[in-house]
Amino acid sequence: MGKFASYVAVALAAAVPGLWLRFGGVHADPLVATPLFGAALLGAGFLLSWGAEAAEKHVSQGLIVAALALVTVLPEYAVDIYYAFEAGRAPGSDYVRFAAANMTGANRLLVGVAWPLVVVLAWWRGRKWAGTAGAGVELEPHNAVEIGFLALASAYAFLILFRNRIGLVDTLALLAIFGLYVWRLSKQPKEAEADGEEEPGPAAALATLPKARQFVIMGTLTVVAAAIILAMAEPFAEALVAAGGALGIDQFLLIQWLAPLASEAPTVTVAVLLVLAGRATSGLVAMVSDKINQWTLLVGMLPLAISAGAWAPSSLPLDARQHEEFFLTAAQSLFALSLLLPLRLGLKSAASLLGLFLLQVGVAFVFRNDEARAIMSLTALAWVYLILAGILVFYHRRRLASLAAAYVRPKQPVIQDERP
Repeated sequence: MGKFASYVAVALAAAVPGLWLRFGGVHADPLVATPLFGAALLGAGFLLSWGAEAAEKHVSQGLIVAALALVTVLPEYAVDIYYAFEAGRAPGSDYVRFAAANMTGANRLLVGVAWPLVVVLAWWRGRKWAGTAGAGVELEPHNAVEIGFLALASAYAFLILFRNRIGLVDTLALLAIFGLYVWRLSKQPKEAEADGEEEPGPAAALATLPKARQFVIMGTLTVVAAAIILAMAEPFAEALVAAGGALGIDQFLLIQWLAPLASEAPTVTVAVLLVLAGRATSGLVAMVSDKINQWTLLVGMLPLAISAGAWAPSSLPLDARQHEEFFLTAAQSLFALSLLLPLRLGLKSAASLLGLFLLQVGVAFVFRNDEARAIMSLTALAWVYLILAGILVFYHRRRLASLAAAYVRPKQPVIQDERP
């Protein structure tokens, strides 16, 4: 218990300066306030993740991985929902663009950086502990559930593109997809503990306590962390905008790429710990589940937040730039999905995800002052993703039926053939 208390103390200590700024009546420079508020969100995210990770021994493995991915990304939800709420209060303001920027940036950062990171760490761990390089992270037949729902959510994203707005109808549809996803995972049996080293950290320490104490502590962590996140979302979001202005950096790009770095850190860290504990499959599945959560629940919550801010049914409009940003995000999702069809993600696949992500970030900064060229470049990159996805789907066309069968019957063998 002492070790666990030390971890919690460190996380709470990270939140104290931000809370002091928020409630102490102190007005700090945005360049100082932004990292302090971000550190508070980071600490709260870790508190949430430890509680959810400890619950793994009590519920379905698939369900807890989905829950873990959800709770650790709550800081991202809080920031984006704040931008959407302010967009509802001030229609036509920059907050509309900020809400879309934060959502698309978080989605693309997760797939373009976090997924490859899991694969590279798994390869490195294989060389370090087993003396072999390894070929990638293998998934199980029952992970066809995650692949199927990622396909469904990605396909629905293109329906949103046709209307150039995210509305309350989309909220209902996306929340339904997310609900079905959680329900489907809840039907999977609780799996035996995976082979490998026991994952280090506070979750393992918490799991040694009596079950009743575990649930009390998990509930307390959730309440405290949620309170910190709610308190920090507004000042962090506003400080980030002010910091961009003070530094002369495009605020749109800052919110698109910097804000998700802070809010996504807890869930990525948990995935890294799973990989280092010899559970690379769980780490990658957590990242895929995080993507499904963001692509359904996060996107679906934006119209609700805008409507709450406007006190009237509203939707998030997609202007020309946001249309292409959303198009690129949807295309990247399909490409990532196509890479998972062999039920594995190898080093070459990880390199392609990272390389194309770095290319899109570079293009965004090169054309940050040229909207027309930026839009053209985003469109071109989106079509590159779609063409590559089409090639991979055709290449693996024979295994689509077996994946569908594995979705219905998780123990169904899946054809193991081509491995790009």
